[in-house]
Amino acid sequence: MDLQYLDVEIDGTVATVWLNRPPVNAVNIALYDEIQRVFANPDAFADDVRVMVLAGRGAHFCGGNDLGEFATMTPDNASERMWHVREAFFAIQDCPVPVIGAIHGTAVGTGLALAASCDYLIAAADAVIGLPEITVGVMGGARHLGRWVTQPTVRRAFFTGKPLTAAELYSLGAIQAVVPPDQLLDEVYAEARLIAAHSPTAMRVAKRGLNAIEHADIKSGYTYEQRLTALMSGHPDSKEALHARKERRPPEYAPRQDLLPPPGVPAQG
Repeated sequence: MDLQYLDVEIDGTVATVWLNRPPVNAVNIALYDEIQRVFANPDAFADDVRVMVLAGRGAHFCGGNDLGEFATMTPDNASERMWHVREAFFAIQDCPVPVIGAIHGTAVGTGLALAASCDYLIAAADAVIGLPEITVGVMGGARHLGRWVTQPTVRRAFFTGKPLTAAELYSLGAIQAVVPPDQLLDEVYAEARLIAAHSPTAMRVAKRGLNAIEHADIKSGYTYEQRLTALMSGHPDSKEALHARKERRPPEYAPRQDLLPPPGVPAQG
């Protein structure tokens, strides 16, 4: 891919996508489009990508939208612009493989939405995350923050524009680990290696399955998970994982096969 504002690095089965638009990685339309293209098709970079890491170059993860572009938005052109924005977020959320967000410095506005589109986050102790939208005359991001925290926390963050620290978000369960800044990438890559060690076929089924059941009730969600178990039971990696556990040896998984999970989540009866 011809990328201007993203750097993609491949280390074995782990792909790191770096936001690289100095000085604070503010996102313009071109960068939104690059994010969409990269996360929608990680296989364009390597044959066996199993995990993606989203990180930011420089002192900050992402300082939000390019305010210069925002200043040109009108009711007439807003619809097209917002399409580019949401397609970037949705591509991260729907990426075929797990995405870990590595958050440092500032992650506000679009930075928060990019982070919340990841499967989970690990943050440096210096990270601050927030929704200053109302302070710059726009809306958005509250629904993304709502993936992590309760509505009162969302509303306070949105109405005040006051950012949350990594420690605060960790206490709320929104961030899975907070580490010293110089240990952030080591921690993230340790997590990525744990994920990459599993069956690449099962991991892609799991990613699509978790997305499908995120807002399901327990009965319909678990019924759907059982259907995924039935799907995987016909793949050799399912039995290999079981035999390896019994024999206390590392599993030897087959090359990835793109199994198609059942559509949708069954309605609760």
